[in-house]
Amino acid sequence: MESIWYWASWALGLEGQDLTIWRVILRAVLVYILGIILVRLGGKRFVGKFSAFDIIMAIMIGSILSRAIMVPEDFIPHLVAAVALTLMHSLFAGAAFHWDPFGTLVKGKARVLVRDGDIQWDAMKKTHISEKDLMSALRETSSVNDVSQVREACLERSGNISVILRNDNS
Repeated sequence: MESIWYWASWALGLEGQDLTIWRVILRAVLVYILGIILVRLGGKRFVGKFSAFDIIMAIMIGSILSRAIMVPEDFIPHLVAAVALTLMHSLFAGAAFHWDPFGTLVKGKARVLVRDGDIQWDAMKKTHISEKDLMSALRETSSVNDVSQVREACLERSGNISVILRNDNS
């Protein structure tokens, strides 16, 4: 077992050796495999369009894993940090699922921007969504160019604007 550790540490450049092209390639392959495992553990949240909570996590994991490839020392600590962050993210996501106040704390909350054809100017101001941004979202998501046709439009926790149109008899 000791000889396997010696060979692996030499091959990965863990013992202070220079990072040759082959060591960088080996590190990149191992980090890529670990990255796939972490994304699978983290679930589809890592690759979907979700809240800042998820985006920050993806950026942090990418940064840590890139350092594991290129920084000669601290290969294992970078991998351990990436695994720890993935586990913490999963724990936070689970806590947010089971306890709504925590979910609101880490993910934010949806804000109603249009209610029954009326723009909610206070919500627009708080979220820094301009009227032009709102109209663009209405056109993109619902092919609507008149706010009076909208029953409700919300700025969701993901940053998307969702739109529910009014019935014809409204």
